[in-house]
Amino acid sequence: MRVGVLTGGGDCPGLNAVIRAIVRKGVQEYRYDFIGFRDGWRGPLDADTVQLDIPAVRGILPRGGTILGSSRTNPLKVENGIRRIKENLAKYEVDALIAIGGEDTLGVAAELADEYGINCVGVPKTIDNDLSATDYTFGFDTAVNIATEAIDRLHTTAESHMRVLVVEVMGRHAGWIAVHSGLAGGANAILIPEQRFDLDQVCAWVESRFKIRYAPIVVVAEGAMPKDGDMVLKDGSLDSFGHVRLSGIGEWLAKQIESRTGKEARTTVLGHVQRGGTPSAFDRWLATRFGLHAIDAVRDRDFGKMVALRGTDIVRVPIAEATAKLKTVDPKLYEEIGVFFG
Repeated sequence: MRVGVLTGGGDCPGLNAVIRAIVRKGVQEYRYDFIGFRDGWRGPLDADTVQLDIPAVRGILPRGGTILGSSRTNPLKVENGIRRIKENLAKYEVDALIAIGGEDTLGVAAELADEYGINCVGVPKTIDNDLSATDYTFGFDTAVNIATEAIDRLHTTAESHMRVLVVEVMGRHAGWIAVHSGLAGGANAILIPEQRFDLDQVCAWVESRFKIRYAPIVVVAEGAMPKDGDMVLKDGSLDSFGHVRLSGIGEWLAKQIESRTGKEARTTVLGHVQRGGTPSAFDRWLATRFGLHAIDAVRDRDFGKMVALRGTDIVRVPIAEATAKLKTVDPKLYEEIGVFFG
């Protein structure tokens, strides 16, 4: 059997660990051949391939990014995209395709499997941790650790100058990175997309910290919105999956806090630093297990499925189920951590 592998969407730590596990087990135990497609769905569209064998994956476990490259190419929006993919898979005699990605990449995989009969297996990847049907996605833990370290460092400079520091983190329309890193980093306010925030309340939390001679840290997810206002966007352009480019809420919020409280406020936008670098031990562990179970799904010809973490077990769920809706922060969890605000 020949198996194709691709990584799509935004890069994240742990992608190489998945690739390594798929190839190592697939070659050593099942004697499969592997072919990598470059830059997400662009690879099978344009027949852009790279050989995948054990020497090719040696030493990549601790490396961030992906040796296959990635992109946000949407073949469903490309003229004759499905036909081109099917022709190229046949050209390279690919019997099954493992797609490693988030909501968009796996959404394409689900349609290819369910509507066009292409043998696809999915692996959930996103720093946002917003894929339903799995408790965690790999990449998330590393992003949280990076954000937490940044918050730790910002505490000291905020207190040295007695100013407000607003930290904008990624997450798109889910507040998981903000909640986890904000709580771990001792933030005095955490603002998430799931709960529109009251600007007057945020300013009250800020002022309460200054009363006891502590400088406040406000963590805000890039998709957070005020009660009286709209989402802050850098521009109105859309990618091939119809997503707008987020970011800008941190700068807006700092200006609002400064004008309302009279306290100096600065913004730190962590941005893509959350995606890069060496994956954490947990992400290496989870990504490796996902890879091992993904190639088992191929062996079992259990196509149209995604591997997922449930507790400590790896299970298989329909890809369509995993991408049907976003996994967002439960209001009860947000209420639970509210005791630390202000």
